[in-house]
Formats: sequence, structure tokens, C-alpha cells
Amino acid sequence: MESSAKNIPRHEQISAWLKNRIDAGVFNSDDKLPSEFELSRKFSVSRVTVRRALQTLEQNQLIYRCQGIGSFVKNTRTESEMIRLTDFMEDMRQTGKTARSEVLNVSQEHASEDVATRLGVKAGQIVLKLERLRLGNEEPVAYDLTWLPLFYGQLIADHDLADKTIFKIFEEEYEIPILRGTYRIHACVADAVQSDYLKIQKGAPLLIFDRMSYTINDKAVYYQRRYYRADKVSWQVSLERNPDSNTRELPLKEFVPVFS
Repeated sequence: MESSAKNIPRHEQISAWLKNRIDAGVFNSDDKLPSEFELSRKFSVSRVTVRRALQTLEQNQLIYRCQGIGSFVKNTRTESEMIRLTDFMEDMRQTGKTARSEVLNVSQEHASEDVATRLGVKAGQIVLKLERLRLGNEEPVAYDLTWLPLFYGQLIADHDLADKTIFKIFEEEYEIPILRGTYRIHACVADAVQSDYLKIQKGAPLLIFDRMSYTINDKAVYYQRRYYRADKVSWQVSLERNPDSNTRELPLKEFVPVFS
């Protein structure tokens, strides 16, 4: 450290050093920072001092920390620059509806070829399967089937999922961030099971969301197949036109559910 920084507390010097490297692009979004041990050796300080430095960066929304894994650079882009990954409770809350879930069944089963491929496990490996009915203002909106690798499944097995989502449990209880998700949307008609739970006629139209959610290192946390009542939800997309741009990225500004 330079002599001009001698009077600055050591933890502030470390946090400033890390912030400068984040600002300079040495560490990018979701990059892992040096460990507490590495930083304590580099600056010849205790790990307690390093933790104080990391806490400062976390409080300033520059990093996020995962227990037992390490510290990572937070994506500091504003919401207007990206599409947020949301869960069912958040979607319903934004539309002014009260969300609730009914857990219909929780069981372990052997992963099919399709589920295994999506979760990155071997076919036939034991996974946790969760079956839920999702309600808005106490009216059936969607029917979910969710599969999780057994490690993640065991973390949520004893939690009350009626008013708390998988996202919240992982992020708040276990500090496992859900960083990325993918969707595939297609249509089908309701079978006998779906029509019974959703209170619609057999053969009524449904929207299917095949959804994957990932944590650090692109590790699959769960695969979900959600069947929405087509008379209860549509999806609104907002785009911007920029004919002068050479990029192939879509200027997607908003992709939100609209509930009836």
C-alpha cells in the first residue's frame, strides 16, 4: 500500500483495492474473488479484517457471498438494462394478486432421460419431484411439476412451500443464488389430472413453461414444467427498434405476465 494510505483502516484499504479492480474490469460479473485466506496473505492481515472488507463491499451491493463457496462480483446493471428472473410469488405480487401454493405431492423418483439431461445427472439417478398447484386470489392459475437433484431437493424438503418460493429458500436460507434461467414456451391441452386441479374442462388450452434455473458455475438447481391456464395469463413483450445496430442481441426491455 502507498504511504498516503497508512492512516486508512486496513479493511478499507482491502475493500478499495477490490473495488478498483471490479471497476477496472479485472473482475467481471459473477467472477469469484480471491479467497479470505489469499487476501489475508496478500495484505498480511487477519481473516477477520478481510471479512470486514468483504462485508463493506456486500453492503455497497458490489459483491454477493455464498457460504462455503466464496465471494462473487455482483451484476450492477440497472433493471432497465435486463430482464429480471422472477418467481411465481413475485409475478403475482406485481399484478396485485395474493399468491399461494398447495403442495400436492413430494416424492423421490428415478430421473427420466429428459429430466436427467436437463439437471446434468445420470438417467435413473434419484431426484426429488415436487407437485404443486399455484393460486392467485385463491383461484387456480397454474399446475407445476418440479424436479431437483437430490442435494438441492433435500434442502427444501422440510420447508413450507405454501407461501415461500424455492428461489427465496435457496437465496435466504442457504445463500445459494439463482443467477440465470431459461424458458421454453409452448401450448397443449389439459389432460384429466390438469383439468381437475385447475378447475377447467378436459381439453382446455394450456400454456406450458419449461423452465430451468441455474446457480454458480451454471449448475442446474431445478427443472420445472408449469401449466398455466390460458384464460388466466398472457405474456406481454416490450421491444425497442434500432435498425442501425449491428448486434444480433434482441433489444428486449420487458417480458412480463399479465393475469386475468
